[in-house]
Amino acid sequence: MENFRSTRGSERTLRGAQAVIQGIAEDKGLYVPAQFPKLPCSIEELTGKTYQEIAKIVIGAFFNDFTEEEMAHCVDNAYDSKFEAKEIAPIVKAGDAYFLELYHGKTAAFKDMALSILPYLLTTSLKKEKEDKKICILTATSGDTGKAALEGFANVEGTEIIVFYPNKGVSTVQERQMVTQEGDNTHVFAIEGNFDDAQTGVKKIFNNDALAERLAAKGVKLSSANSINIGRLVPQVAYYVYSYVKLVEEGAIKMGDKINIVVPTGNFGNILAGYYAKQLGVQVNKFICASNENKVLTDFINTGVYDIRRDFYLTNSPSMDILISSNLERLLYHLSDGNGAEVKELMDKLESEKIYSVSEHIKEGLKDFYGGYADQKATNETIGRMYKENGYLMDTHTAVAYKVYEDYREATGDETVTVIASTASAYKFAESVAAAIGVPAEEDCFKLLEKLEETTGVSIPKGLQNLDKKEIRHKGVIEVADMPTTVEDLL
Repeated sequence: MENFRSTRGSERTLRGAQAVIQGIAEDKGLYVPAQFPKLPCSIEELTGKTYQEIAKIVIGAFFNDFTEEEMAHCVDNAYDSKFEAKEIAPIVKAGDAYFLELYHGKTAAFKDMALSILPYLLTTSLKKEKEDKKICILTATSGDTGKAALEGFANVEGTEIIVFYPNKGVSTVQERQMVTQEGDNTHVFAIEGNFDDAQTGVKKIFNNDALAERLAAKGVKLSSANSINIGRLVPQVAYYVYSYVKLVEEGAIKMGDKINIVVPTGNFGNILAGYYAKQLGVQVNKFICASNENKVLTDFINTGVYDIRRDFYLTNSPSMDILISSNLERLLYHLSDGNGAEVKELMDKLESEKIYSVSEHIKEGLKDFYGGYADQKATNETIGRMYKENGYLMDTHTAVAYKVYEDYREATGDETVTVIASTASAYKFAESVAAAIGVPAEEDCFKLLEKLEETTGVSIPKGLQNLDKKEIRHKGVIEVADMPTTVEDLL
């Protein structure tokens, strides 16, 4: 039952419910499975099952302290009519790949896949562990996590949620989604900095013992909705298992065939979920990690050196404008055979020297990964070409992934059937997408959404309709240094 431990060597093991509540480990590490679970059935036996049925089996295997009833409650409430696609995550063939469309939830981004279920996992965990404190969810966002977390936790009893996002570092639509969020327990602040500043600020608050004590005295405990929380990461594993099963059902592959998985990657959580799916028995040939100009992961995969002493770029794929990829720490733990001391040393080096190199042993494990990147020019060209040649509309992040996949194929000649994680609706990045397919610009971004719909016939997602008519409720802009006092004052 006590299946989760820290990446940084603490001997303490936790049950799933405890790890979800805790968010981050007491030694500043992240929780990972001490050993990967076995599914209660073969992958083959999952054919014919719905998304919800597969999710119950996959998530339940990791969180084995949840009863079947508890897991069913979480899954059934998460994956319901709030998703516009009946199958939750449709797989669509376009060009030379299969697109796993993860953006049919309420906020039109892949974060909905995990953040629709996290509030249920958390509230169930609180009951199971007889935790009586109010939980405050602290979240840093590069654009999508924030809105999906706000939507998931709005008015959930016994919780408050505070979201920090980089001022001028998200798209117009993303910002408007967050600042118009309703719910008495929701709080949103822009920070004068980039996403790494926001994420580092949140981690510092988590690691501030004196603040934790003061909050505990007031009956408040902090937790996270970022992918540093294992309750955010595990639900994502389900859609890679699901996509493999669906490809078998469609006859695109035979059971046992290998697939490639391509993910546009910022914080490394989404691609790590694919790696976890492989540990459960999904046959994967290559994990293709796609970056934008902030290509710290591409360089790392190719050299084994993680170096953040570089320029930071604001791009039109802002969810990947990240230099410190939190979830990479989890992969390092697994590739080092669970050597927490080694991982701690690497993370300390990153903090003090802004660079680390991994051992030959870890480098060997990285051979399952291919790293590539696409700049904004290539991203825009890919959106235009894909629409013109295949009538398929994709957002900037998905375009980065497809371009890197094309480069990979050209470099390797690998014809393995490939799944691309399509992480957001094109409408979330309407300015870039419209320009890429030749729709004339509009002063008003929201008029542009309507124009894009008229031109392409692709419907505007429900969650993005009439955003410009909603009241702006959150107007705070703060300095990074003021994040801890902002949290304490609010609570």
